[in-house]
This record gives sequence, C-alpha cells and structure tokens, in this order.
Amino acid sequence: MAGSDGTEADGADTDDGEDPIERAAAVWVARLSSSDATEADRRAFEAWHAADPAHAAAYAEMDALWRQLGQLPDPRRRKGPSKTLAGLAALALIGGALAGQGGLLDRLRADLWSGVGSIEHATLPDGSRVDLNTDTAVAVRFTAQERGIELLRGEASFDVVPDPSRPFVVRGGGFSVRALGTRFFLRADGADSPVGVVEGRVDVSAEGRHAVVSAGEAVRIGDDVLRVSAADVERDTAWRDGRLIFAGKPLAAVLAELDRYRRGRIVLLDARLGERRVTGAFDARNTDEALDVIAATMGARIRRLSPLLVLVGSPL
Repeated sequence: MAGSDGTEADGADTDDGEDPIERAAAVWVARLSSSDATEADRRAFEAWHAADPAHAAAYAEMDALWRQLGQLPDPRRRKGPSKTLAGLAALALIGGALAGQGGLLDRLRADLWSGVGSIEHATLPDGSRVDLNTDTAVAVRFTAQERGIELLRGEASFDVVPDPSRPFVVRGGGFSVRALGTRFFLRADGADSPVGVVEGRVDVSAEGRHAVVSAGEAVRIGDDVLRVSAADVERDTAWRDGRLIFAGKPLAAVLAELDRYRRGRIVLLDARLGERRVTGAFDARNTDEALDVIAATMGARIRRLSPLLVLVGSPL
C-alpha cells in the first residue's frame, strides 16, 4: 500500500518479491524526473533519502539504472543479477505508468485516439480519412478557413479530400504539413523520417525550414535541414493494415519499433546483436510472436521478466 507521500512503506518484501526500498527508490526517481515534480515532493524525498543509508544507496542505484534503461547495462556497476533485474523491472513498470499518464492527458485533449498496440480508422467531417497508429491522439480543429488537425502524439496517415477553399493542415512534432490533395503520414515522436507522401504532394514547414514532398518521397532530418529523398512509403504505412515490414533494418531499430506497440519496455542487452540486419514482416498486434521469430532466426535470447519487461540478447 502506498504511504501518504506516495511511496511504499519500508518493511517486509512485497507480494511480488521485490524489495520495498528498491520499489520506493524507483518511485522517487520517476517522480523527481517528472516535469510536474513539486517543491513538496523534493522535501518529502529529502526526508526519505536521509532516513536510512539503505534509502540513499537504493536511490543511487535506481537513478543510474533509470539513465541506462534501454542501453547495455555495465556489469561493473551491478551488485548482483537479481537486484539488477528487480531494479529494471521496477523502472519499466513505473516508466510505463508515467508514459500511460502522458497518453491519458493527450487523450483527454483529443477528438480521436488509439491505445497502445491498436490501430484505428476514422472519417473526418469533410470526408477525409485518418488512420491512427499505436498510441496516437488527434485533435480536429476545423474552421471556415482551414481544416486543421493537431497531432498530439504518435503517428497518423491522412487520405485527404480536395477542397481548394479550405486547406488541410496537420501540425505536430514541430512540423506543419499542408496537403495539396494527397495521402501522407506524419509522426510526432521525433522519428528520423517524420513525413512521407503516398499520393500527391505536401508542403512541409518546420522552424523556418521549408520543403515540398511528392509521392514516393519522405522528409529526413539531418544537420537542421529538411532533406527530401525517395522512400518506400507503402512499406512505411503498412501498419495501416496491421503489418510491420522491415528490409535490412538493424535489430536495435526493429526492437524500438516493436516497443511502440506494447506496454512496458523491450531492452536490448547486446549492442553487437543490435547491429545485425532484419528483413521480414510482422503482425503489429502480436509483438510477442515477432520476438519469438527474431529469437528463432537470429539466435537472440529472449527473457520475459514480466508483461512489462522483455530482455533481448545475452543474459544479465
């Protein structure tokens, strides 16, 4: 049970076998890393931190793990396999909860949204179609002058009905994309290729930069320049039909993509394994099956510590 300050009381181990001090330390790391941490939170943390040397030691370890989560753990900094695994599990659990809270806030602001691992389809008031990829939220801002869309999070594909009197403009992730009668996608999560066009053209703007992107092309970010290059946009939008298609993609990038479609974290433990190339098609709604295929074809070792934490590579 949580105490009045939001942490679990010290004492006997919790029912799931995790050390309550480690669990409390992980909660504090997550809370203090949050943008909405208050001065009261910091005072409560200082009191907890000073109450017992074990609290300080647990916090230092959890803080280090938080910063390294998703990277190859440094074995020289581990105190033991079980402790590290427990810490990773706690951080994955809390990190997933914080991400879920962020998603909930965006959904409260949205007119259309999809859950983690789900793909949704909708028709807008003007007859245009929008497809929402995993964990996506969209706000519809139609006016008499403009058909505006705000992509609050995630990725969406738009099949736009032409209307010269009212431009169709999608804003999200720092980009403004104006459709010129077209089908295109936009990602608001910092992807290397945030905009791609399947049909027609779009006018893309970002921080004073500008580019026109045509069918079969995508925007790639590099050196603060909007670079337009040929791309397999049909493959990039295969998620609309529930498929994830990769051609010569590094395993690390494939795992990062699969991670978008599940709650919790996939953590790659072997950097060299992450450089190996993957070619294949997977079901976006069944990432566990995709992981099993990767394990069978690449000799990767998969360890499912909980529904929220999967380790890929060499064992800890």
